[in-house]
Amino acid sequence: MSENQEKAKKVAVVTGATGGMGLEIVKDLATDHLVFALGRNLEILQKLEDISGVVGIQSDILSDVLDRGGVEKLSKLERVDTLVHAAAVARNHSVESSSVEQWRAHLELNVIVPAELTRQLLPALRKAQGQIIFINSGAGTGAHPGNTIYTASKHALRGLADSLRKEEAGVGVRVSTISPGPTDTEMLRGLMAAQGTVYQPELYIDAKEIASAIRFVVDAGSSTQITNVDVRPRIELGDRK
Repeated sequence: MSENQEKAKKVAVVTGATGGMGLEIVKDLATDHLVFALGRNLEILQKLEDISGVVGIQSDILSDVLDRGGVEKLSKLERVDTLVHAAAVARNHSVESSSVEQWRAHLELNVIVPAELTRQLLPALRKAQGQIIFINSGAGTGAHPGNTIYTASKHALRGLADSLRKEEAGVGVRVSTISPGPTDTEMLRGLMAAQGTVYQPELYIDAKEIASAIRFVVDAGSSTQITNVDVRPRIELGDRK
C-alpha cells in the first residue's frame, strides 16, 4: 500500500488486539481502515502486521495510558474514525474473596484506561466525527455472583459509554456498546478453568461474530448511531439440555 493510499484510508485504533476478539476485530477493520493494533503479544502483533493496513504497537496499555500520558505512536494522529476498546481483565472473585488490588486491577483496565484513552483521542475523534465502541459483556447488566469485580467494572463501563454519548452528541461523535455473551476466547477458557468447568468451544460465540457486530455499528448511516448491541449464543447455555 502506498503512503497516499494509507493517508486516504479511515483510521482505527483497537486495544486488546492480540486477544481472541481483538484479532478478529483488527482483521475486519483492516479491510477499509488503517488500523493501529495495540497489544502485549509481540508474536501475534507481528503476524497482524502481515495484513495490509495494520500497524502493530506493543503496549502495556495500563502503564502507557495511565502513567506515561499516552501511547506515543497515537499522539500524532490527526483523526481517528473508529476507536475500539477491547482490552480487559476478568477473574472470578466474590466480594468476600477479593482484595483491594484485584478491584483496582479490574477497574483500571476495564474502565479507567478506556476513559482516559478516549479523552486523549477526543480531538482526533471529533475531527473525524468518529465512532467509539466499548466491548462490554453480558455481565454489564444484572447480577453475576462469584464474578462480582468483573461485573461491577462492566456496569461502570456501560455508565461511561452512556454518559459519553450524551457529552459528545453535539460534535457528532458516536458511542456504542457491544455486549457479547460467552465467546470462544482465552479469557473465557481461563474463567472456566478457574471454576473447574469443562470448556466446550462449540457452545460459545465465535469471536468473528463480535467483529461482525462491530462492522454493523461502524457501517451505520450518517443520520443514526447504534447505541447498544447484545450478541448472544444461538442457544443460551442455560437453555441447553
